Amino acid sequence: MKLGINQPYFFPYIGYWQLINAVDEFVLADNLNFIKQGYINRNKVLINKEPQYFRLPVHKPSQNRLINEHETALTEEEIEKMLHTLQCEYRHAPNFERVYEHVKQVLEFGLTEEGKNLAAFLENAIKLTARELGITTPIKSASTDVILDRDYKRENYVIATCKKLGGTEYYNPIGGTKLYFQDFFRANGVGLKFVKANPDIKYEQFGNEFVPSLSIIDIMMFCSKEQIAEMLNDYELVDGYESPADIVEE
Repeated sequence: MKLGINQPYFFPYIGYWQLINAVDEFVLADNLNFIKQGYINRNKVLINKEPQYFRLPVHKPSQNRLINEHETALTEEEIEKMLHTLQCEYRHAPNFERVYEHVKQVLEFGLTEEGKNLAAFLENAIKLTARELGITTPIKSASTDVILDRDYKRENYVIATCKKLGGTEYYNPIGGTKLYFQDFFRANGVGLKFVKANPDIKYEQFGNEFVPSLSIIDIMMFCSKEQIAEMLNDYELVDGYESPADIVEE
């Protein structure tokens, strides 16, 4: 069974969704520490034709607390401002109405009692967006669906989660090639692959010079469901390094 694990991100880029689509089960690692200046509560969209952050407000964010120990700071006024930004920048995009309503539904969950919890909000956002993209992979929450017997760190956390769920292969985003190594995973009976998105993925953005690596919001605004389905499979699986000693510094 192929397993993917990642922190829950706010409307992440296409590579995140490729990972979810590539595995048999996907785990949202919401029981890890919150990362400031990361992608847990922000991602980039086009604003004035430039990539700028579209932020989810979080109440007193701290890297000393877990993701699931945080609360969103969404209010009706804040949601209105966020939606207004999308309206100003994307109102002429071919799929604006549908995507606007989707984002609105995601954000308004943050006004509910359950949705005040950051992990619950992001889990709902990712599940709703996965469904919108046609992804059927089961998505689980680490803090509620994968209870481990003790606190594990980094690669040991991954191996423990794989063994808990019966994962025989672990898929990770390509950015983790200097974190996880073939020899360690092989010694623990788990295969290791990295999902590398095709760097040539492009689509029309109002006829301007293409800006890559934006939030899935941008892709959904401009691309049909059929185009996105092709993008979800436009990647290669990479082995990565055998051990830390094999890393070649550039």
